[in-house]
Amino acid sequence: MNDFRININYAKALFILADDLSMQERVADDMRLVKQVCDENHILNTIFANPTIKESKKVAVVESLFKDKVSEPTMMFLTFVVRKNRSINLKGISESYLGRYRDSRGIVKTDFVTAVDIEPEARQMVSDIVGRYTGKSVELNATVDNRMLGGFTMMFDNNMYDARIRTKIQKLRKEYSKNIYESKL
Repeated sequence: MNDFRININYAKALFILADDLSMQERVADDMRLVKQVCDENHILNTIFANPTIKESKKVAVVESLFKDKVSEPTMMFLTFVVRKNRSINLKGISESYLGRYRDSRGIVKTDFVTAVDIEPEARQMVSDIVGRYTGKSVELNATVDNRMLGGFTMMFDNNMYDARIRTKIQKLRKEYSKNIYESKL
């Protein structure tokens, strides 16, 4: 069961632990790795979701994946989470931790999706604009979506700016579908 509240509570506990040990940056890097592995590995998520697989096997999988790649407190936390039958929540916990970490450091995550790859100067310009608008430093996640006709979408701090050509065409269709010269009698 992937519960939002569980993710927040476990992430909060890990954040407090990392703060006490002055390892917030290192643990954030570890959580980025955990999130990346969970995002990319469907089989791992299936193993975590399967209730018939014993927790000892899941702990062994987590240890084999992360033992030499994460810090000792993070490894202890990951095994604790798995032993408490919350392995399905590892991705959500890592996302919650990273969100809490960004909030504490004054960083805003910005997702910028374009139809084609953009130049580094354009990425910097987007970061500067969002930074001036929010007053925070920017963590830009620029991706390419080949299904877009053109334009871009930008999402940050519960804001979305949609400048896709498809959206503009839809607005024009809606506007021109109304015949203002015909009487509605």
